[in-house]
Amino acid sequence: MIGYLTGKIISKKPTQVLLDVNGVGYIINISINTFDKLSEEKEIASLYTYLNVKEDSLDLYGFDTPPEKEMFEMLISVNGVGPKSALSFLSGIQLDELKEAIKTGNLGRIIAVPGIGKKTGERLLIELRDKVDSIAEAVSSDSSLPNFNVRSDAVAALVSLGYNAKQAEKAAKIVMDSNPSVSIEELIKLSLAMLNK
Repeated sequence: MIGYLTGKIISKKPTQVLLDVNGVGYIINISINTFDKLSEEKEIASLYTYLNVKEDSLDLYGFDTPPEKEMFEMLISVNGVGPKSALSFLSGIQLDELKEAIKTGNLGRIIAVPGIGKKTGERLLIELRDKVDSIAEAVSSDSSLPNFNVRSDAVAALVSLGYNAKQAEKAAKIVMDSNPSVSIEELIKLSLAMLNK
């Protein structure tokens, strides 16, 4: 089992990175959150990995932190959630916010992720509600929980206005990174301005 890789980034795109590890090129599927972290780094990347074995393929999935990998493994343990759906989750929602949505049974936030229907969302909430607490708390120490609720509500409002969930999440994150104590009204207004550029 390949559990961790460090190597030179040959190429990267939001869903995939090609890593040269001692002359061997590994194609690793990644979430947008992991891609954002790779964008800040120079040429070398270190990723925790999960090897998905199927009859006709071996696919590597890479994660910036162990908690992100743990969440991925929990998500794929749910019937109806495959590796690609799990990556959609990790791309569409910040990890702490996903944990909170599962713990509080926020089905609306779960099914806002592309490719997740109501039945799968309900099954996921039932199966994972008591398990997500085991994922390490040190996921993202730069945000407190109330901020996640503000951002979650703002993203839900933007999605209800017809905006793409990923783009709404990204806009809200950018606004909150520059002004962590922003009110929900101001967050929606600034995110709308960013989305309408």
